[in-house]
Formats: sequence, structure tokens, C-alpha cells
Amino acid sequence: MKKSVPPFLKSYGFSLLLIVSILLGAGLGILFQKDAAMFKPLGDLFLNLLFTVIVPLVFFSISSTVASMTNIRRLGRILSVMIAIFVTTGLFASALMIAAAVLYPPAAGASIPLPAAAEVQQLKVSEQVVRAFTVSDFPQLVSKNNMLALIVFSLLTGLATSAAGEKGKKFAGLLASANEVMMKLISLILYYAPVGLCAYFAYLVGVLGPELLGSYARAVSLYYPVSALYFVLAFSLYAFLAGRTAGVRKFWCNIIPPSVTALATGSSMATIPSNLQAADSIGVPRDISEVVIPIGATIHMEGSCLAAVVKIAFLFGIFQMPFSGVEPILTALGIALLTGVVVSGIPGGGTIGELLILSLYGFPPEAFPLITMIGTLVDAPATMINAVGDTVSSMLVARVLGGKEWMEAQG
Repeated sequence: MKKSVPPFLKSYGFSLLLIVSILLGAGLGILFQKDAAMFKPLGDLFLNLLFTVIVPLVFFSISSTVASMTNIRRLGRILSVMIAIFVTTGLFASALMIAAAVLYPPAAGASIPLPAAAEVQQLKVSEQVVRAFTVSDFPQLVSKNNMLALIVFSLLTGLATSAAGEKGKKFAGLLASANEVMMKLISLILYYAPVGLCAYFAYLVGVLGPELLGSYARAVSLYYPVSALYFVLAFSLYAFLAGRTAGVRKFWCNIIPPSVTALATGSSMATIPSNLQAADSIGVPRDISEVVIPIGATIHMEGSCLAAVVKIAFLFGIFQMPFSGVEPILTALGIALLTGVVVSGIPGGGTIGELLILSLYGFPPEAFPLITMIGTLVDAPATMINAVGDTVSSMLVARVLGGKEWMEAQG
């Protein structure tokens, strides 16, 4: 007689396996310390498999979705609602961290000698924008370093296929078939996730863990609790707005694998496959998830919004400037939003965001390495928020476009 799997294990079994694997990895990191670097190749194997599949996955998922749309106006609605949600969630995250930084200044008591002046290049925004949206040669599209250009190319390919009408149907079928193959490939790669994440987490804890100590401890102790609060409460709120109680339940039943993947790998791109699977399980229509999640992995970074505010408040403390008043706070809000929703899509966006902080507030170039270190220390939780925020945003887009009963309509 065939034994039935308990409902709890059916919903959370793989998530629990991943959690156990990273806890085991953390234990191995503590046990072996610097010698935990020997586990890194096993983690790199998993990471390389994910990064290899990202480019074809993004191309086929977006182009096939757009090509299959009989009503191109729906694509326009998806994109417009998506941008509105990205901006709204980015503003909310930034405002939350501003309030926390005012109550708990991240640089209080810090004793950090200013490093030597860093080489800071002048910002050439127009050139950066051109580089973000286009590349000069087709082979450059086949790189995860040019994701926004790949997304634009994928959208245009899908639109051209749809516009070709009857003559484009065979190509549309090829795109759809290739997309299904990519999704199946993802599921095969994720079988290795427990081993890969365990190994990579052992390396992170054993080799990089000690860097969390020292003068940056207060900045880290501000970011980690606030980001955890945002992760639990804000995402639960967004899921509730998207699907009420059922939305919250489905969100938390399916979001652990993407969360653990993002936390261990430190890459929003590496989390795209797991996020797409989670969105499928939640019931987000594919024409929404396969547009919102890949684009969100490039230009939607709530964790980066939170980090930008910490960097700003940290520099205000180091240079003995009060982080208060209307103008500094509104400027911080604007920079955080630019960093998390606009600049993040430009190659080298993290660096550009840090340069924006220096230039708009007038901090000296010597301050650049200080906030670069903060970015390194908060990268793991920031990436987790960046990645998971894309899935819950796809739920909100589905709610706006599909109405209150969108989850029921998906069966």
C-alpha cells in the first residue's frame, strides 16, 4: 500500500531540507573556520549551473510570454503596474530604514580612521544608461552582466514574433517549447541545491564570518534586524494585499527555497529560477511572473534601498553631521529609491549608487571605501530581500490586473 506524504511535508519538505542544509553548512564553517574554503568548489558548482541557465531562461521566458500575448495592451498594463509597485515598495522600505536610522544612528561610537583617497571616476550618466539598455554586439547579450539589455532584446523579440502573425507562429511555438525545457532544466539543477547551498554557506561562515566584527558592528546590528522585520512583516502585508489569508499562506509555503538560495549565493540572478517555480506554485499567471521576476531581478532592489539609507546615515555619523531635517531626509529617500529601483539596472549600479551618495551630499572621496564595506557586510540579507520582493511583487501585479479572485481563477 502506497504511503501518502503528510500535508506539512508536502508543502514544506524541500524548504526544510534547504534550511537544514544551510544550518549544517554554518556548523561546518564554524568547525573548520578558514579551512572551510575547501567546500567552496561544491558551492561554486551549484552557482555555476544556475548562472549558466539564467541567460537562456530569461530570454525564452520573456520572449515566449510576450509572443503568446494576443493582446499587447496587457503587456503594457503589466509593465506599468509593475513599475508602480516597484517604486511604492522601494519608497516604503527606504522610509522604514530612515526611521530606524534616526532612532538608532549606525555610526554612534564608531572609530574608523579615514582611508586613503579612493579613485573615484566622474559619473557619466548618459553613457551608463546606454550601456544598461543596449550592447554593441550580439555575443555580449549572452552574459549575465548585461541582463537589462537582454531583457530589452527579449521583449522586442517577443513583440516582433507576435507582430509577424501567422508566419511567426512556428517561431512562437519554438520559444514556448524552449521555455518549458528551461523550466524542466531548473527543476533538475535544484535537486543539487541542498549540497551546493550547504557547501557555499560553510565557506561564507568559515572564511567571511569574522568580517562582521569590529567598528561596523553597529551598522550591521541596525541593518540585520530591520531587514528581518521588513522581510517578515512587509512581505506578509504585500501577500495579504495580493491574496488575503490564502495569499499569505501560499507565499510562505513556497518562498523558503528562493530565500535560502538568495541568502547563500548572494545573487538575485541566481534566484530567478527558484522564484519562477515559487510563483508557479503560488498561482501567479505565467505571463506576469515571467515578465516581472526577471525584470525585477535587475531593477527592483528593496534590500538595496535599505542598505543605501544605512550607508548615508553611517557617513553622517562619521562626519559628525546630524541626520535630521527635511532636506537630508528627503535626499536620502530619493537616493535610496534611485539606488534600488533605477541605478540597480545599470552595470556597476552598486558603485554608481555609492558615488551618488558622495556627490549629492558633498562627502569627500575618502568616504567611498567606508560605505563599500557596509555594502559587503549587508549583502546577504539585502540580496534575499531583493530576490523575494520580486515574487511578492508579481502577486501584487496579478491582484491589480486579475481582481480579487485572481488566485481562484488560476485553480
